[in-house]
Amino acid sequence: MNQLVSRLIALLVMALLVACGDSTETDSATTAGGSERDISSEVEAYYAEHADFFRFKTPADIPADLVWEDGSELPDIGSPDARKGGTFYGAISDFPRTLRTVGPDSNGAFRNYILDDVAVQLAHRHPEEYSYYPGIATAWAVDEGNHTVYIKMDPDARWSDGVPVTADDMLFLYFFNQSSYIVAPWYNNFYSVNYDNITKYDDHTISITTAGPRPDLLSYALEHTPAPRHFYKELGDDFVERYQWRFVPTTGAYVVHDEDVDKGRSITLTRNDDWWAKDKKFWRNRYNMDRIRLSVIRDTPKIFESFKRGDLDTFGLNLAEYWYEKLPDTDPDVQNGYIYKTVFYNQWPRPTYGLWINTDRPLLNDLNIRIGINYATNWDLVIERFFRGDYERLNTANDGYGRYTNPNIKARPFDIDKAQEYFAKAGFTRRGPDGVLVNDQGQRLAFTITTGYESLQDVLTILKEEALKAGLEFRIEVLDQTASFKKVQEKQHDIGFTAFGSFLEEYPRFWEYLHSDNAYDQAFLPDGSVNPDRKLKAQTNNLLSVADPEIDRLIEQYDTSTNADEKMELAHRLEQLHFENASFVPGFKQPFYRVGYWRWVRWPEGFSYKYTDSATGLYIHWIDEEIREETLAARRAGRSFPPHIEVYDQYRAQ
Repeated sequence: MNQLVSRLIALLVMALLVACGDSTETDSATTAGGSERDISSEVEAYYAEHADFFRFKTPADIPADLVWEDGSELPDIGSPDARKGGTFYGAISDFPRTLRTVGPDSNGAFRNYILDDVAVQLAHRHPEEYSYYPGIATAWAVDEGNHTVYIKMDPDARWSDGVPVTADDMLFLYFFNQSSYIVAPWYNNFYSVNYDNITKYDDHTISITTAGPRPDLLSYALEHTPAPRHFYKELGDDFVERYQWRFVPTTGAYVVHDEDVDKGRSITLTRNDDWWAKDKKFWRNRYNMDRIRLSVIRDTPKIFESFKRGDLDTFGLNLAEYWYEKLPDTDPDVQNGYIYKTVFYNQWPRPTYGLWINTDRPLLNDLNIRIGINYATNWDLVIERFFRGDYERLNTANDGYGRYTNPNIKARPFDIDKAQEYFAKAGFTRRGPDGVLVNDQGQRLAFTITTGYESLQDVLTILKEEALKAGLEFRIEVLDQTASFKKVQEKQHDIGFTAFGSFLEEYPRFWEYLHSDNAYDQAFLPDGSVNPDRKLKAQTNNLLSVADPEIDRLIEQYDTSTNADEKMELAHRLEQLHFENASFVPGFKQPFYRVGYWRWVRWPEGFSYKYTDSATGLYIHWIDEEIREETLAARRAGRSFPPHIEVYDQYRAQ
């Protein structure tokens, strides 16, 4: 379900589900030693050993009184005017470290292009109506009493290598994600503890039963992409290396060919001409470009320069500096109608931009110091100065979840006196010659903030200058995005300035970020006391290293709650405990997205949809190559078009 983790994961990411098909398919690849590997017998043995989880029945066993839904009443997505063809030119700031969609280093920004935003799941939430529309599933029926969802799969569905997508790929998804081979503890846990069984009735009919009743049962059953069993027949201990640069067959529109991977320089995606969903409702007006070429440009100003030259088709203008100064409304390319500017207000759980404090580090394991850091961090000045007042203060790590966001929690304001009060409680009462507080042991109150946001470096400069007023030193470490996230996931940071992407889901998540299972190998002894020999657990999203028995207990109760009111109450209590733990310093949120684009990039009327998190994530835009040529010719000749600066605020929160 949720690509849980993370787009976190953000995202993080549910569908991590990589994908494929029929167990009878062969693969010519060999192991490093030259011998072929076929995991089929191991898979079947695992199914037999876990027969209560992996079940096999017949269509006659499906209840006759089920009420089937198919989402067909929902409006289509995209524009019937969309043109197929053309090449979209974009940029990525760091070359992906792998083409795997799971395991070490797989959770980078590039994964959106091959999984999160493109893979077809069983079903997806509609970006306007929130209900589910069909993907691989053609219909589904809910048995609430047995917390089971019955699913009919589309016989037309194919992997990008032409192999049919079948029920076997859904069963294999659970084997794959429960396997230690993939080196992905989050997926191992999620696909084990949240489900009771998956049942195959025929090649295109399954049911999924959760471990208990859930108010969000459909999301746990439908938000999956199968895993291609035929592709992973060589799965084993060398999974990370073996599949490092092998493109996983996809249910989505785009593939990556070996010859289009120019390591360190660019990577190109090609639209699959035989994509099985290309003529189906909800999909037919999307994924319109024939090719998407992504060049590695590591510096944001250089990305902008490439955009202004016309080498790139779009450029995100969320940063005030670019919206107001680098590309003002008076810019000649804007006034002459070559480049369009758009603001779109959306409704979406907000990414968790802020400071993630590693509570396992010396000094940072002191609650008083963490509270002091909260008071010494001047986010309001960042919003006023850097974001020109367009952004808002984030109050919790779960803003944007409606009634499940605790309305009584307000982020601690910048307050020098309060910061010094809490630092003094931790023994930091006198300043050194550089203005930084020191304790009786001569330790300085200084910590390193690690980030991968090169474009937000000035944010940290403001925080650094303001924190020193309270006697706190922030050292700034800017790495590339992949290296930065790897460092914080391995818990090698003091403080991480990062954010987890959010997903379109009703309930916030806590287990990934706050449960001790994701902090240490064994946080507590059987008697409940702290395990003195515990070791940090890497490659999880508990960047805070939080391990609190009460938080664990409430999370476990929250995850199994079937009552929406109780779930809301538990969410509020968990958010309050997180606030009291002071390990997260809420930063900022933006209630919109802004984008600049050349006039040959087209969007539907109304531009986008209510439940979207970016201008391009739904792939409803298209390239008009005739307009590209017309625009470039007009620019050379000095001819102009009407300027186009639009604000779409129909979904702006009141």
